[in-house]
Amino acid sequence: MTEREALIVLNMSSSVGPVRAKELSSVLGSFAAILEAPRNTLSSISGVGAKLADEIASWQNDAQARLDAELALVERARVEIITVEDPGYPSKLKEIHDAPLALYVRGSLQALELPAPTLGVVGTRRPTRYGSNMAERLSTAASHAGWPVVSGLAYGIDAIAHAALVDAKGAAIAVLGGGLARIHPQDHIPLAKRIIETGGAVVSEFPMEKTPNKRTFPMRNRIISGLSDGVLVVEAGLGSGSLITANFALEQGRSVFSVPGRAEDPQAMGTNKLLKDGAALVESFDDILAEFEFLPGMANAETKAAVEPTLDIARLEGNEKTVAEFLEVSGESSADQIIAGTGISAGDALAALMGLKLRKIVSEASGKRFALKK
Repeated sequence: MTEREALIVLNMSSSVGPVRAKELSSVLGSFAAILEAPRNTLSSISGVGAKLADEIASWQNDAQARLDAELALVERARVEIITVEDPGYPSKLKEIHDAPLALYVRGSLQALELPAPTLGVVGTRRPTRYGSNMAERLSTAASHAGWPVVSGLAYGIDAIAHAALVDAKGAAIAVLGGGLARIHPQDHIPLAKRIIETGGAVVSEFPMEKTPNKRTFPMRNRIISGLSDGVLVVEAGLGSGSLITANFALEQGRSVFSVPGRAEDPQAMGTNKLLKDGAALVESFDDILAEFEFLPGMANAETKAAVEPTLDIARLEGNEKTVAEFLEVSGESSADQIIAGTGISAGDALAALMGLKLRKIVSEASGKRFALKK
C-alpha cells in the first residue's frame, strides 16, 4: 500500500487521529508501516496500548477493501482527496499541529490556496436582523476585496456568509462536519451546489458517508480557523460553537475579529466577551483591512496585491469595469454623474464603487466624489 493510500485509510479510522498517526509514522518509518505492523509491535509503542493495537490490527485485515469502496464513492461524486503529503494540500492548514491526514474536496482546489488573505466568518444559528445584515455586508466586502471566505454551511451566520460570497461571485469555502455524501443540513444542499458552481469549494476531512455528530462539529471548527488568516465572529452567545472556532484561531496564531452587539442581547454576549479578551473590534471591513496591514508576515506581495491599487482596468469585469472606464475618461466624478454617464442603476453603481474602493482602485474625496487612484 502506498503512503497516499495509507493516509486515506488512516484518515477513515476514528481510532487513529492525525496527531497519533504522525507519531506512529515517525516511530515505524512511514504511514503505510502502521497498517503493516504486527499487533505486538503496535502495542509495544509508548501510548498505544493493547486496545488501540487491536483496533488498528482489525483495520489491517480489510484496509484495501475499505479503501477501494471509498475511492469508488469519491469517483462517483466527483470528489478529490488531498492528503497531507500531496503538493496541493493547503499550506495554511498544514501549519496546524493536528492538520487532517486527508481532505475531501468538491469544487475548486485553487480556492483553498488563493494569494489573498482568507477570512473565516462564523456565528450563531439564530442571528438577529442586525447580525444578519453585518454578516452579509462584511462577507460581500471581503468578496469585493478578492478574499475567500470560509464558514461551516450551518444555519444562520454561516449560510448568510456563504450566500453573500456566491451572490458577489467570490470564493466561498464550506467546511462540513460530516462526509460529502452526508451534507448537513440537507436544506443547504442547493447552497453547496451554488458554492461549487461559482468557483468555491465544499470540504471535509471525514469519509464520504460519515454522519455529523456532536464530536465532528468541533473538529470541523479547527479546519475553518486553520484555513483562515483571521476569524470573524459576528454574533454568538456564551455557549456558541463559534467561540470554539475563535479559540482554535488563537491557538493556531490567527487573528480574531468580533462584531460588537448590545449589552443586553444574549446573541452578543459571546462576541462582546471576545472584545473584552482582546479581539479586534469590527464595524466595517476597513477595520479588518487595517488589522491585516500591520500583522507580522502579512505585508507580502500577495497581500499587497489584494489591498493595494490595481489599475489594470482590462482585468476588471461587469459594472466595476464600466465604472472604472468611465472614471478613466471623465476624471473625478460624483455618484450621480457616474450613474448618468454609465447608464447603470444607482444600486449597481454604488456596489461597484464599494468594490473598487475596497480594492484601493478608486478613492473617495470630499463631497462624495470619486476618482481612480494614481
